[in-house]
Amino acid sequence: MAAASPLLPVKSVLADAAEVFLGYQARWSADDSPVKIIEKSRRIGLSWAEAADSTLLAASQQGMDVWYIGYNKDMAEEFIRDCADWSKHYAFAASAIEEGAEVFKDGDEEKSILTYTIRFASGWRITALSSRPSNLRGKQGRVIIDEAAFHPDLAELLKAALALLIWGGQVHVVSTHNGEENPFNELIKEVRAGKRPYSLHRVTLDDALADGLYQRVCQVRGLPWTAAGEAAWRAQLVAQYGSGADEELFCIPSKGGGIWLPRALIEARMAPVEAPLKIIRWQAPDGMDLWADYLIQEEITAFCERELIPELEQLDPELASGFGQDFARRGDLSVIAPYQLTRNLVRRFPFLVELRNVPFKAQALILFYIADHLPRFSHGMLDSTGNGAYLAEVAQQRYGEALITRVHLSEPWYRDNTPALKAAFEDGSILLPRDVEVLNDIATFRLVRGVARIPDQRAQDKDGNKRHGDAGIAVLLAYAASRHDPYQPATYEAVQAQSSDRGGHLFMRPDQDEDRPEPRGFHHHGVI
Repeated sequence: MAAASPLLPVKSVLADAAEVFLGYQARWSADDSPVKIIEKSRRIGLSWAEAADSTLLAASQQGMDVWYIGYNKDMAEEFIRDCADWSKHYAFAASAIEEGAEVFKDGDEEKSILTYTIRFASGWRITALSSRPSNLRGKQGRVIIDEAAFHPDLAELLKAALALLIWGGQVHVVSTHNGEENPFNELIKEVRAGKRPYSLHRVTLDDALADGLYQRVCQVRGLPWTAAGEAAWRAQLVAQYGSGADEELFCIPSKGGGIWLPRALIEARMAPVEAPLKIIRWQAPDGMDLWADYLIQEEITAFCERELIPELEQLDPELASGFGQDFARRGDLSVIAPYQLTRNLVRRFPFLVELRNVPFKAQALILFYIADHLPRFSHGMLDSTGNGAYLAEVAQQRYGEALITRVHLSEPWYRDNTPALKAAFEDGSILLPRDVEVLNDIATFRLVRGVARIPDQRAQDKDGNKRHGDAGIAVLLAYAASRHDPYQPATYEAVQAQSSDRGGHLFMRPDQDEDRPEPRGFHHHGVI
């Protein structure tokens, strides 16, 4: 390789080859802010300009590595090819494009994804990676997140990228819009509100035309430019995009974008600040699953009497009650969502219980404690997918099929049950605790093939713990339970499980009269 060329100031490059760059491309390249964001029209050559600037950076002795992250293979290949072309244009010494493999863990499996790299005589390189936040660990330099609104977990990807700023890195976020409530648009709103100190650019189709985009198109295609031709070309583009033109060409995010419930609507159905409803959160001690049964019962009894009784005692004894539960053992949350059906048919959720890393037996004890204390317990629905099958089964053994439904979450079930929940949000017949994590969970629902469901991606709460729309699923299950057949007092036979070491009975149903007795705590009957 020949010696690397020194980094030329972008302004000098533009001055020497003004005909190569359009105004918005030059302004973007000249912006040396540590973090810069651009919302843009489709196919205006912004990534091409980014490739030009990144090639200058990587070829300089005073430069840095460049990490390009698109959301598919074609984008990666196109960007790397553009960088290679710019390298030739600048006469920089660089290697041919190298194909490599990025190996990562997916559960117990090892998977690999192609990477593309150009190495410069300066010692720096440009590499196209896949859209996985962990890919940026231990790396340094400039990160380019292209079409950011279409990445599956932009928040985590941006968090990983921002770590590179500590040692003088840069973060460039480039995208068209993909819905009003997409994380990319939320990021832009935070910048505009002054909550994030980032540089923000905006280029619509009309902005690009004013800077000579159509003239460049004519130059490349060998066509004469006329004002009438430009107007016709613009009109044709707008017609081709149809109802999507505002979002695709004019930087106006749509209200669609797969969003099922707008965040503003969800928030409007949360209890007022002056009359809050509670979120009870508990993480079990490590190793609790190895405790003796009596120690688990003592711990859960203390938790229930400390945290749950104050909320359960405030429930209206005249209203029918029930619950939904989204189950998780490790990683995600188990969420229990009790409700009461008010006289005006509003489903009121007096509190939610979020459990993390809680053993199976302990979760059963907490659920039974809640159900036993619910006035006029009408119905409960539990997620019986995967590990949830255990708790759903023992709950049905305890309370009977008339009161407990085991739900295998599937597309047909979502199709049948999500419309009613959406209608409840729209007509104001649901009231939830006011909590940002609950709001985020419910807002996670997306339309997939026309059916609302939680996508297969996880978010993190403010403490770095994983969430997978857990509260949203629990609320959906609870709402579906509230639409079940009305409460009817009934009698049940106890279903006795095999005795434990300590002589108690796991999941014994307390005897009941025809009229449901006052709720009883653990000390009235053996549960373990």
